[in-house]
Amino acid sequence: MNLEELNRTLVTLIEKKQALHDMSYDDARYDDVEEELHDLEDDFNEEYGAYLEAALDKVHTELSSDTDVLLPTAYLPSSTGGTPSPKEGVWVDSEKYPGKEARITLVPNPTRIMLTVGKAVQQELWKAS
Repeated sequence: MNLEELNRTLVTLIEKKQALHDMSYDDARYDDVEEELHDLEDDFNEEYGAYLEAALDKVHTELSSDTDVLLPTAYLPSSTGGTPSPKEGVWVDSEKYPGKEARITLVPNPTRIMLTVGKAVQQELWKAS
């Protein structure tokens, strides 16, 4: 697994997602950018899906979560900078954090899976290696 290429591809995907988010629906380029994003997502899931889904499955298990593991692209944040906000990523139920809103996010630089629980907890659960 080329971790540098994984990270580069992840950054490109998140940047394209951000570019689409920043456009209005009536922008003449919207449909083209949306199509490019879907193609990038498909390629990313095809290339790195098995590797990342295994990591996500491990994380879900460690959190004692019954929530289904989704495609890796579902876990993306809205930007490449900083740490994910409490509303980014995929919601998971966790016996370790009962009654709290826990979310898992796949972030770059380096590629890793972060857990966010409200504003109080932000923890790296997995790092690509």
